[in-house]
Amino acid sequence: MNRAVGSAEVDLSMMDVALEQARAGLAEGGVPVGASLACDGTLLGAGHNERVQLGDPIAHGEMACLRNVGRRPTYEGTTLYTTLSPCPMCSGAILLFQIPRVVVGEATTYAGDLGFLRSAGVEVILLNDERCVAVMREFQERYPDVWSEDIGGR
Repeated sequence: MNRAVGSAEVDLSMMDVALEQARAGLAEGGVPVGASLACDGTLLGAGHNERVQLGDPIAHGEMACLRNVGRRPTYEGTTLYTTLSPCPMCSGAILLFQIPRVVVGEATTYAGDLGFLRSAGVEVILLNDERCVAVMREFQERYPDVWSEDIGGR
């Protein structure tokens, strides 16, 4: 399997896109998880969690990003950037589409299971980005009931 192109500069730039998406979601009163997808350093698309806004329980940030990118014949060479460690559903989508590389902003407010992705051959980079932690903590304080509806109770 070919690994996606990644550099610290590209990773930070694409995480900035994902973080902008997360902040947009928070501004809409939604869960601030943003994601972007890049191929060989070129942005393909982005999205944010719209579970609250659309009343759609599966409209997580990674899912919205993939929906916005649209169909692709292959995900070879791609990297998915997400502000928060992926949940089991989003991890399943990563594996289904054989996305070879995932860059995660933070796994403090929700740990997810990054070991599961790694064990399936996905290259996982954890940035421990305090900006991603801060936006999620702000959300958790402002909307504790919404947080507990989804993954907060785990």
